Formats: sequence, structure tokens, C-alpha cells
Amino acid sequence: MVSANEEQRTEKIPVWDLPDVPSGNLPAHLELQRTRTVCTNDAPIHTENIQYSGAYASMGVDNSMRFEKFCKNFRVEVIRLGDDEMEFDMVGIDASLANAFRRILISELPTMAIENVLVANNTSVVQDEVLAHRLGLIPLKVDPRLFNYKSENDQPSEKNTIVFKLHSRCEKKSSRINVKSSELKWLPGGSEFALSTEKPTQDSTSKVKTYTSFTCSQDSLPEFSSNPIAPTHDDITLAVLGPGQEIELEAHAVKGMGKTHAKWSPVATAWYRMLPEVILLQEIEDEKAEELIKKCPVNVFDIEDIGKGRKRATVARPRSCTLCRECIRGDDWDKLVALQRVKDHFIFTIESTGALPPDVLFTEAVKILEDKCERVITEMS
Repeated sequence: MVSANEEQRTEKIPVWDLPDVPSGNLPAHLELQRTRTVCTNDAPIHTENIQYSGAYASMGVDNSMRFEKFCKNFRVEVIRLGDDEMEFDMVGIDASLANAFRRILISELPTMAIENVLVANNTSVVQDEVLAHRLGLIPLKVDPRLFNYKSENDQPSEKNTIVFKLHSRCEKKSSRINVKSSELKWLPGGSEFALSTEKPTQDSTSKVKTYTSFTCSQDSLPEFSSNPIAPTHDDITLAVLGPGQEIELEAHAVKGMGKTHAKWSPVATAWYRMLPEVILLQEIEDEKAEELIKKCPVNVFDIEDIGKGRKRATVARPRSCTLCRECIRGDDWDKLVALQRVKDHFIFTIESTGALPPDVLFTEAVKILEDKCERVITEMS
């Protein structure tokens, strides 16, 4: 029975002033299931991500996703950065976000790649279609952000097309030669092949119409005057020519994305793995420590001298662990060593094909994901 005074007092409390679900701490075994994937002898367990906000409400714990909490926990730490490879840690995100970055890097970042090949002469054993496919897979060292997309109705111009020529011949009575990607020569003025529909004219002053409509030479642009366009690697074999064989062609590169064809993918690979945790449940000493060192194929463990001729095993390189589970196989080894993965800590690796540095690729992937989020918010508002 509620009195009138109590009822009146309850009505005065607005809904938005009610306290949130209290934020407490989970018991150790539940916190382990929520934040770690445990690797056993047979298979990993606790692999699911618990995203439901009220999953632990009965225990007084708020599991909801809050922006302030995300900003506090999220961070990116660069571990290794080279010309073509980058390794960094993404901490405080869900696996779905990490996978979104991976998919964007592979299929949604544009590059320039050879799309059309005009073959004037090919007497090699490599068919025209196979040769065109090999040319398309050659990575080009050029910033795709400087070019526009070319639709079917657009004319090839200096803003949407890059033209290369290849002319290689093996003389008779000479040994076979390898045709390398270094023989692809950039034509900054555009195509040199006349259109097949162009009729020959006696007027030497008239300009022959070619397959491209360049209004100016690309090397006159400041972006390319000191940085000529060329294949990223000079040693890619395109064909092998025997005596008397010849290849003469033009290759036209345009802008595209990896989801259309793999040749436009800017990365050789982009992948991630959860941070491994290797925990020694007990002190492992002397002969047992030596045995543990031999069991690990990636040299995760090391030996520490603790004095008086005694030795102890330590976890020296946990990031190198591949979770092959060799260290927990055998009699009672799973009672000495525990293997886990942190669910919200990802080791990310990007290997660029050379068009853009890996750090620039990651920055561009962040921009694309940001645009996707803005479009979703706009559609929902």
C-alpha cells in the first residue's frame, strides 16, 4: 500500500533523472569470458563478443557501449613502419570494426592499374589476353588521388588515363630474352597509336587523331615533373621472347577499386590478429623449463637464471605466439601454461603494393569509414 505522499514524491522524479545501471565489477571468471578468448587443447572457447547492454544488469554491471568510455580506451600504437609495410596495434575496438578497416583497405581504396591494352604486334608464345592480364597486375607508382575516375562515356584525358608503351624484339640468331616491367615506358603526351577509324591523309601538318585526347603533356604538371610515373618494380617478367619474336603494344591505365578487380587493390595483404597472452600458471624450472623452450617453435619463452645453478622459464616474446598450442600439449602442460587472446586488442599489418605508403593507406581507410558513418547518420536522421 503506497501512501499519497509517497506517490506524489515518486511522480516528481523525471525519467531522465533516474540513475543509470550501476557500474560495478564482474567476478573474475565472467570478466575472463567477456574480455578473453581462451585456447584449450581442442579448440578456443569464449569466442563470442557480448555486446548486449543489459547482459550483466542483474549483477549491477553496465555493459552498454558509451562514447566517453570508447574515447578513453581506444588508441592506435605504431609498432613498425617501413616503405611498404606497417604494423600497428588497434586497442579498444570490436572485431567488426577491425574487419571493416581490412575490407576497406583491400577493396575500396582506389589505385591506378592497366585496363586497356592495344596490341600492334605480338609474335611471342604468350597470348594477347594472358599478356594483358599480366600487365594489369603490375603495380604502378603513382598517387591515384591526382586522377579522376573514367566512365564508359568519358574520353581518355590527362586527368583520367596514363599511357605506357612496350616495344621489345629478340633478334634472329640470338638467345632468348626476358621482357621485364622496366621496359614499360610512360608516354606523358598520351597515345601514339592512330585510331583505327582514322583515314590516312596527305597533309603532313594535320595532327593524327589517337586513342587519347590529352590537352597537355602530363610531365608538364607539377605533380609529375620531378616524379615520373613508372611501375613500382622493374623486375617483373612479362614474357620470354625467342629469336625473331616481337611485342609492340600500348597499355592504358585508369583509376579503379579492388572490389571491381583485384588489380586495383592497393595492398598485397592486410590482416589482423588478436593480441596473444601467454601466462605461466606455475613456476617452471630446470629440466621442465628446458623442455618448454624446445616445445615452442617460434621462440616465445626464454630461460632466466635465478641463482644457485637454478633456471626458470619466462615469457619473453608473447607477441610472437601463433597459438599453435604445442606448449600445452602433453601431460599436464595445460596446468602450467595458459594461452589467451585479448578480444579488443588487434595487431594489424598492412603490406602496400607501392602506390601509396601504408600509413597513408590507413589514413585514407579511416576517411572512407567516416564517410560511410556520415551517410548512415544522414539516412537515419
